[in-house]
Amino acid sequence: MPVSSDYNPPQDPLDFLHHDAEILVVNKPAGLLSVPGRGEHLADCLMSRVQTVFPEALLVHRLDRDTSGVMVFALTPHAQRHLSMQFEKRTTKKAYVARLTGTLEPRAGTVDLPLIVDWENRPRQMVCHETGKPALTDWRVVKYGEDETRVRLTPKTGRTHQLRVHMLSLGHAILGDPLYATGDALDHDRMMLHSEELRIKHPDSGESMRFRAKASF
Repeated sequence: MPVSSDYNPPQDPLDFLHHDAEILVVNKPAGLLSVPGRGEHLADCLMSRVQTVFPEALLVHRLDRDTSGVMVFALTPHAQRHLSMQFEKRTTKKAYVARLTGTLEPRAGTVDLPLIVDWENRPRQMVCHETGKPALTDWRVVKYGEDETRVRLTPKTGRTHQLRVHMLSLGHAILGDPLYATGDALDHDRMMLHSEELRIKHPDSGESMRFRAKASF
């Protein structure tokens, strides 16, 4: 997503959810890049902060700058390969919570719309049935508020901005989304999207592990 020279990431202390000899799990704050952007002013990111404590930490996956929540890092090359393969083969399970504009109905469903970068409006993504890559998202309404809907989102694929564009395609942008929300929906102090749960298999033991971090909203 676009990051201008006024990038002012939060300075919260790192929130470690788990660590052992192979993996490290962190609750990423909203507004912080996962990895460095282009230029010195975009060097501050979760990766660099983690590496000040765990210099051996290796990247496995990313969250958008304005998305908060559970991220896993590898602490060995073996763990990085193992975890990266789990993400590639879609054996990981991810669940997000989001607040959407308007009243989303019905209470549950699936969005199956292929996505591709909108080259003229990068880094925006768009639905394209001709050249888009398959993208699948399940949603379930958690509760209705005053002209808004809280949902649990379960992506089955991992396309760029997938949850954001899929919700927009239903006519319900994520509140505070700087790229896809408009009008009053944009008027929030952050984007209301949080990676609440991640399930992986441990790279050493093969044990199924579940990590959770509650949304601040």
